This record gives sequence, structure tokens and C-alpha cells, in this order.
Amino acid sequence: MANVPLPELLRPKTLKEFVGQENLVGKGGIVKILLENSAKESFFPSLIFWGPPGTGKTTLARIIAGSLKREFFEFSAVNAKVKDIESLINDQKQLKLINAPIIFLDEIHRFNKAQQDKLLPHVEHGDIILIGATTENPSFEVIGPLLSRCRVLILNQLSEKDLLKILGKALKHLKKKLNIKAEEFLLGASNGDARVMLNVLEIAASLAVSQTIKVPDLETALQRRQYTFDKRGEDFYNIISAFIKSMRASDVDSALYYLARMVAAGQDPLYIARRMVVFASEDVSSPTALVVANAVFQACNTIGYPECQENLAAGVVYLATAKKDRSAYNAYMQALSDVNKYGNLPVPLKIRNPVTKLMKDVGYGEGYQKYDIESYLPEKLIGKKYYKYEK
Repeated sequence: MANVPLPELLRPKTLKEFVGQENLVGKGGIVKILLENSAKESFFPSLIFWGPPGTGKTTLARIIAGSLKREFFEFSAVNAKVKDIESLINDQKQLKLINAPIIFLDEIHRFNKAQQDKLLPHVEHGDIILIGATTENPSFEVIGPLLSRCRVLILNQLSEKDLLKILGKALKHLKKKLNIKAEEFLLGASNGDARVMLNVLEIAASLAVSQTIKVPDLETALQRRQYTFDKRGEDFYNIISAFIKSMRASDVDSALYYLARMVAAGQDPLYIARRMVVFASEDVSSPTALVVANAVFQACNTIGYPECQENLAAGVVYLATAKKDRSAYNAYMQALSDVNKYGNLPVPLKIRNPVTKLMKDVGYGEGYQKYDIESYLPEKLIGKKYYKYEK
């Protein structure tokens, strides 16, 4: 047991020991109710656990299996093959067990559509209870037919209160203490991830020269905070959405914060700059905004990280504090809507270019005068107003 990591040693075995996710395992929680009802009905549905790392997805799956007293098989979609899972299922069928086994598939989003399709009949026929775990939005990462046969349960990032409970058990096990500053630092650095907290704590405990673990011990153990996010995942879209909406609301501080989040995670600066160029045309009234945004893009393209983060920051401050006006964007979208609605409406003869004698004879360009103030819209749209100038 000497080489077993601290998170594994402290992993809860029962719902009573489980910390956090009160919405699922507390009084009235769906997992608690399902487990209580399963004793009477011998029924338990397939589940998808969706939540950040270190929030208890694997632990909860193991607790469910133990409570149901079912055969439990654990796979990771990173290295598992569907044929291995199917082979195991077939072996279980031959045993003619009364209760279907539980198959836990960690990082189920790593399985492609074809691989998930092969699991579908086993879930549908009740050959297995599938518990999938994912950090990504199941709506995007799990196929519809499989999703419709599973109940999606959301696990939330652990609160500071939850982490403190786990931390207390860990310190007791390690026979160590934390001073106040070290405790605050560790909780902040853990970012709601119990596994990160325990791993860092265990390394820091081995580095500490006294019974009290201090901030320098934790900093050495941590090395660098993990700010990364999956660049296809939901968190990526949440951050970029928050970034754009903060600039739109002229909330410069929030915009700079979300910019810093993306930069710290290593997001491509050209991606950020492209979004700023689009924002400049969509949301800012000054034509200078597009010039500024393009200058930021060119600077990022020329010099790259780390220096270009300063160019991004300067551009964000300009765009966030600039006057907002979506009238040009809205006007264009209304015009585009009419194009899609009415198709190729005839251009008025008056503004057609008479490049041949025949064209001139049939009325092309007839009556056209430069600088006339009138509508040149197709006849069906005469009187339509798209653009409304906002002072």
C-alpha cells in the first residue's frame, strides 16, 4: 500500500463518506433515491456523469456498484477498445447472472460515434448498466440514441467547504498541519479539484521539513497551476462567450480577466484576435475599431507569445470602452433576410448599366441621374428601411 496515491487511499466507499454533490447524494438526491428504490425494484438506470475533474465521478460510480452489489468493470475510453468491452459483456451473458453488470466508462467523450453505437444495443437490451463519465458537454460528445437511454447527472465543482472536509481527512492521515496562508493557497490552486489538492498535498508533505506544511512547499509541489482547457470543449466556448459579452457590455475588467484566462491556457492568439476583428465590425460604432482590431491581429501574427498578449490587452481595452452600436450589423442581417425570403428580385432598369445598344433600347439606365436621392431597391422592397442611424 506504500505506493498507493493519497487520492486513492482516501477514496470514499459509501455515500455517507462521500463529500460534495448534495444535489445528487443528499436528502432527496436522485442517486440516493435510486439506490433506495433499487432494493425494492431491482432497477437502476444507465447514467452519464458530467462534471469537472476531481469532483467524484469515478468514486460515485464505484459506490453505486458496491451499494447495488453488482459486478463492476472499469474502463477508460483513452485506451479501451470496444471489442474488449463486448467480450466482457458476452462472458457475463454466458454466466446467466440475475443482475446486469455495471460498466463504467471514464472519458466516454473519447469514444467516437461508431464506438458509442456499438454500446447502444447492450444498454437498450439491459445487458449492462452503463455509467459514463465526461468532462465535456454530453449534448455535443455523446450520440443522441445513447444519450436518450441514459440519465445525465451533473456534478459541480467542489466548494471550498467540501475541499476543507477532504483536506481535514488528508492531514490527519499524513499527520501534518497547514498554516492559514498555505491552506488558502492550496484551496485556491486546487480550483475545486479534490484530486489536484490531494496530489499536491502529498508531494508537499514529503518536501516539508517540519510538521507544518508552508506555502513554499506547496509551490514547489505544484510547479505551475493548470489553466488548460479542451479547445473543443464546452469550457472553451464558455470563456470566449464571456469574453465577447464582457466587451459588448463595456465591462473592461471582466474582458481583461477572460482574455487572461485564454492566454494563460495557451489559446491561439490569432483566434482571439480574429474574434476581436469580428467584434469591431459587429458591435462598435467607430470605423477606427476595425483598424485597431486588424492592427492587433497583425501584431499577434508577427510577434506571437509572450509579447503579443500586451497587444491583445490594449485592443481589448479599446474595444470594451468604445461606444457600442450594432446598427450596421443589424441592418445587413435584415437585408440578408429579405434576400433569402424573396430570392433574386429584378434590379430596377434605371440603375442597370446599358453596356450594349440593345440594353439601352429596352430602357437600361433610362432616367438615371447621379446623386439623385431616391430608393434604388427592387420594386417589391420600395420603402424598406434597414439601417437606422444611432447618434
